[in-house]
Amino acid sequence: MAVKLRLKRMGAKQKPFYRIIAADSRSPRDGRFIETIGIYNPIKKPALVEINEELALKWLNYGAIPTDTVRSILSKEGIMEKYTKAKKAGK
Repeated sequence: MAVKLRLKRMGAKQKPFYRIIAADSRSPRDGRFIETIGIYNPIKKPALVEINEELALKWLNYGAIPTDTVRSILSKEGIMEKYTKAKKAGK
């Protein structure tokens, strides 16, 4: 089972917000998921991002692959940098 970190769309028409989730890569965008990691609301200025850093690092260490958008969000929050430093220190 390949796990991906990706966005799940929530909210009303023209007012979306997203949950950052860990899900099986075969499940649909808004379908089943394993765990919620955080939220992302691009409508608010500046965009609202709340991520549980421990959960994000846990799933990255388990081998979850983030989508391009989630990778960008994690990079802006500094989580990808912590993950790569920890990975290099472990080797």
